[in-house]
Amino acid sequence: MTPLVAWGDIVIGSWNIQNLGWNNDKRYDKVAHVAGHFDFLAIQELMNEAALERLEQEVEAATGEAWSSMASHALGRSTYREHYAFLWRDSAVEYDSGAVVFIDHRDAFAREPFSAKFRSRRTGQEFAAATVHITYGGSIGERLPEIEALADYWQWLEEVYPETPRLLLGDFNLRPEHQGWEPLLSLGAVPAITTGATTLGLTDGRYANLYDNLWKQPGELGVTDRGILRFPDLFGIGHERARDVISDHAPVYLALGSATLELTAFDGGSVDHAEGTSWCIDLNQSSIEALTELPHVGPARASQIVEARPWASPAELVRVGGLGQSRVQDIKASGLLCE
Repeated sequence: MTPLVAWGDIVIGSWNIQNLGWNNDKRYDKVAHVAGHFDFLAIQELMNEAALERLEQEVEAATGEAWSSMASHALGRSTYREHYAFLWRDSAVEYDSGAVVFIDHRDAFAREPFSAKFRSRRTGQEFAAATVHITYGGSIGERLPEIEALADYWQWLEEVYPETPRLLLGDFNLRPEHQGWEPLLSLGAVPAITTGATTLGLTDGRYANLYDNLWKQPGELGVTDRGILRFPDLFGIGHERARDVISDHAPVYLALGSATLELTAFDGGSVDHAEGTSWCIDLNQSSIEALTELPHVGPARASQIVEARPWASPAELVRVGGLGQSRVQDIKASGLLCE
């Protein structure tokens, strides 16, 4: 009798969290809300390890569960350097062994990939996760040497983690149908995401460039679902605001076995994949925190708005210090205010 395969029963994600750790008004609570949708998350564009510690604390607060994380050292050829990281839910995933930054003797990568072996606590399924952020450069041609080097790296992963399913997760800055992927495809690796796009366009609801992906071996891990988590819908905010305080990339994911990804709006309610949310900001009812979602409105101006209630119309916001006609027009044009 053929033994039953114990698939992982976990959701695995990959996310470029734009410059996580810089002093850039990042909303860690919202980043954590998105991250909490996954059991395991590979992170690119981590700028310092303190930011990962903060994110881990925020996601624990958001989910009420214990989480763990690990990060690579800073990687890069210039003064601009990034870390890679893995973040996981302790009840679902555990670290096994072999956390290592690739020893790149050919110096093919500006930021060498980072990998480790993990195990699903739910089923015992093991997997090797590797993450990379391909240098964007000035043209597609400048990205291809790193893309081509991923074929050798894929084989190296097999040697380092023998008889273990492999996942290569990251921001590749190249669409999966580009011919530059031929060396990796020839080794049997396939992209999990082949349709859609992952970078937030400047127009709300529009996405461009399927650069983020998860490469895997066909038939491994028992993938039952895959997709792109278009997170602005979780918060009812436009792309400009989402890019400013969360990220300009949407995460990609795989669900294994019986696991499912259920979208949850920021206020705790469920949100439908297609319908999104009717969330809006009410000048007379919304909290100070919610008011800070408006363009040009920080905590101080949000407090002034609350103190000056009631408001008859958004045009009256010129009474708030620093909000002139043009800035009030930006607020009205944001689409965030309730009608």
